[in-house]
Amino acid sequence: MVMAVTRFHTLPPAKIFNNHKPSLHHRNRRPPTPPIFISTSISDINPVHLRDLYSSCNHSCHRFPNLLSDGRVEPVDVDKLRVAVSNSSVVVSVFTRPEVVTALSENLDRGSGGDWYRRMIPLTPLSGQLVGFGRAVSDHGLTASIYDVMVIPSLQGRGIGRLILQRIIRLLTNKGIYDIAALCSDQEMDFFKACGFGDDILRSTTMMYTRTGNHTVKRAGRKLLMVPPLRIS
Repeated sequence: MVMAVTRFHTLPPAKIFNNHKPSLHHRNRRPPTPPIFISTSISDINPVHLRDLYSSCNHSCHRFPNLLSDGRVEPVDVDKLRVAVSNSSVVVSVFTRPEVVTALSENLDRGSGGDWYRRMIPLTPLSGQLVGFGRAVSDHGLTASIYDVMVIPSLQGRGIGRLILQRIIRLLTNKGIYDIAALCSDQEMDFFKACGFGDDILRSTTMMYTRTGNHTVKRAGRKLLMVPPLRIS
């Protein structure tokens, strides 16, 4: 389990006599990662909280989800989610302090607010709020597939998704599993490619199907593979 040491900070007010514009490096700098707690234990996952995270991210476990009238995906069934998590080979959950999420969602000053005694409580899955998740399914010998990597919108772009993916890959490769695939949408492809995944060099296509009425519809899915460097024995 890892506790990140980066803390929120606010920039000091600009001085009137300073006419220099921020450098390109500073303008493109990633927002800081808040204090987080990373867990790889299934026992730290509350299925209801995980269901709420799926909804916050508008993420579905299904490749072809049902859509509600407002265009959002249908909430995942908690009982099925509980079964899916319990049968996953690797799970990674990320927690942060609830006041951090509240401050970001309400656009408050991140350097103030919140009860001081709450900030003194150690950050754990019990005291924190679930803000990120990812899992992998494997045959425990040769191959694995990564699913459901997500971070709540207010904390996206801060490196948390990359940390989740890196932790999953590390746990899999420590078991000698290097054939690692990720099923993702077009919108997620750039993220996975930036984390070391690429197009399947074998040119294989993932075929998915969904049953509608009396018909079975087959469609091609998206699949990216992580190709590790050659190992010299």
